[in-house]
Formats: sequence, C-alpha cells, structure tokens
Amino acid sequence: MNRSYIEFRKQRDFSSILSDTFGFIRNEFKPFIKAIFNIAGPAIIIFMLSLAAYNYVVGDLFNFTNVNDPNVNTTSVILTIVAVITYFVSAIAAYILTASTTLFYIKSYVDYKGNINETEIKSNVYKSFWSFFGLSFLKGVTLVIATMLCVLPVFYAMIPMAIVFSIYVFEPKRSTSDAFSQSFTLANADFWTAFGVFLILGVIYYILSLVFSIPSIIYALLSTGVFSGEIDPANINSFSADPVVIVLNVFNTFFQFLLNIILMVAGAVIYFHLHEKVNFTGTYDRISEIGKSDD
Repeated sequence: MNRSYIEFRKQRDFSSILSDTFGFIRNEFKPFIKAIFNIAGPAIIIFMLSLAAYNYVVGDLFNFTNVNDPNVNTTSVILTIVAVITYFVSAIAAYILTASTTLFYIKSYVDYKGNINETEIKSNVYKSFWSFFGLSFLKGVTLVIATMLCVLPVFYAMIPMAIVFSIYVFEPKRSTSDAFSQSFTLANADFWTAFGVFLILGVIYYILSLVFSIPSIIYALLSTGVFSGEIDPANINSFSADPVVIVLNVFNTFFQFLLNIILMVAGAVIYFHLHEKVNFTGTYDRISEIGKSDD
C-alpha cells in the first residue's frame, strides 16, 4: 500500500504544521518506529533497565529499617552511584540517538521523495553522535540559564532550541556552533506560529503523560494506604523499591520518551517552514522541476 508523500520544504500555517506532524507519523509509523528501535533500541533498553535499577537502589537506600547496618548502607551508596551514572549516561545516549535517528530519517525521506535508506540513516546517526552531544550540551545550558533569568526568556529560548538539531542535520555545511547561532536568527522568521504549535503540543504531551501516569498514581494511593486512611510510614519508606512501582515507572517513562518523538518531528516541520519563509529553496526547486518536466 502506497503511503501519501508529505512535502516538508514548504511554508505552512498553524494548522498545517500540526496536521503534517501527525500525518507524517501516521503515514510512516511502522518504518519510522522500526528505524528508531533498530538504531536507538539498545540505548533505550539500557536506559529503561538502568532506570529500574536506580529506582530500586534509591528505594533501598531510604529504607531506614536497616539504618544501623553499616555494610548495607555502604553497599547501597556504591550501587546508587553506579546506578546514577549508568542512568544518566544511557539517558543521554538514548535521547541523542533517538533525536538524530528521527531527523536523519526525515532527511532521507525528503532526499528520496518518500523513500528511506536505513543504512545511510544509521551511518549518519553514528557519525554525528558527538556533534549532537555538543548541541545537546549547548541546548541544556541555554535553557538552564534562561530558566534562571526568568520565565519569559525560557519561552523565547524554547523555539531556537527546538530547531537547532534540524539546522545541523538539514544544513550539513554548518558546524555545531553555526547551527546554534543560526537557530536564534531563524526562529525570528515566524516566532509566534512556532511558539503556538509547541504550546499546543506541550499541552497534548502533558495530558497524555498524565494518562500514562494514572496506573502509577492509583497503585501509589492504594499501596500507601491513602484510600483506607491507614498510612503506614514503613510502606512509604520502601515504596520506590516496590517491584510493581518500578515496572509502572519504567513503562510510564518509556511512553513519555516515545511521546517526545512527536516534538522532534514537529521541530523538523517548523524548521522547514521557517527556512522556506526566509530562503524559498523548496519553492525554487519545485519551479525548476516543473521547468524540467515541461522540457
């Protein structure tokens, strides 16, 4: 069954950005998700396992029934340090590999007019890992500084940071520093449309995250005795080490991680909208293709 092709290189209005974001994910869902798990899957699995280990170790660390046993506390601290390091390293790797796979998939989709070359995507993802790491660091520092300044700078910095990866991928001649500086220039081309899209997507993301969190919330209320009115402090101390809680938290984090892909695709769609608004490269290319077909 042929999937309808979505043209990325064009200007869009607010509703078209949203519809094309979800339209692309719907049309390309199977090969898209397959590519993500083939490339980023191992890092995602390690991330989920390390999250489970981290929750268990931290829960055991705060189990004060063994507070007088120095061997238990020392072991727990060592395990916690290992779990924390593994958790953060795997989380960064999973995020970078997922983001780069998403964008290089779209690049392949655009370059080959709806088809993809997964071997090329994988090669590009691995080659650009450290560049994405550098951009992720700059992105994180920028958002932290903006948060420290005030609320408004965060809202402004949100849009450039949402398209900075796309600039690096779709404009391969740019370095990481060029992509970072260009993101602020390009974001001003149609800031409020981009801001509105991410505001709506942020609300959708928040609502869906709450939906996936409902089982964890219900279990937490039941297991700690909130519904019955008999709250047991011992249950609260060891709550995060509960295997059921750990499994629910892992699944909740996993679904939130997948939902984040929607924001990544939207960032690419917005990038092309802003780029076309400034440069008209896609429009010129389509005009030249019409001329060639007439010949």
